[in-house]
Amino acid sequence: MTYLYIKSLHIIFVVSWMAGLFYIVRLFVYHTEANEKPEHERLVLQRQFVIMEHKLWYIITTPAMILTVLTGLYMTWDARWYQQDWMLVKLGFVAGLLVYHFMCQRMVHQFKKGLFLWSSIQLRLWNELATVLLVAIVFTVILKSTMHWIYGLIGLILFAAGILSAVRLYRFFFRL
Repeated sequence: MTYLYIKSLHIIFVVSWMAGLFYIVRLFVYHTEANEKPEHERLVLQRQFVIMEHKLWYIITTPAMILTVLTGLYMTWDARWYQQDWMLVKLGFVAGLLVYHFMCQRMVHQFKKGLFLWSSIQLRLWNELATVLLVAIVFTVILKSTMHWIYGLIGLILFAAGILSAVRLYRFFFRL
């Protein structure tokens, strides 16, 4: 019964973590686009974005990531999932998501210092990487060993290409 409680908490923490990852990059986009505003407006917006990014990152996103990892490790150990090939694939995607998380954390610090190293379109594309990793993780967990790896990989590539196309269409229609 403990396993099911931990699994429920894990799902809640994953949802919270992913919401934070999705929203932080949207804030980065808006923060970057604030540079195009008149000086007074830009300064007000940038101060507010720094506050919002800091609170989102350190009150919601990072604690949710830590709790996701801890509950995931418990389940992996308790159910001996580490012996399964699909779990190794999932852990590879999770490692990618952790790298993504810490790269976003570096961006939080850069934005706080007023360093804008990415354009808004680059940030929009960056935002989609978390979506691709989430899709890969969910399909790996749900399909487990029944997943046909070649079809799964092709599907993931097509999904990523579809997202890239959507961002480009958005950029074309809204001239970003």
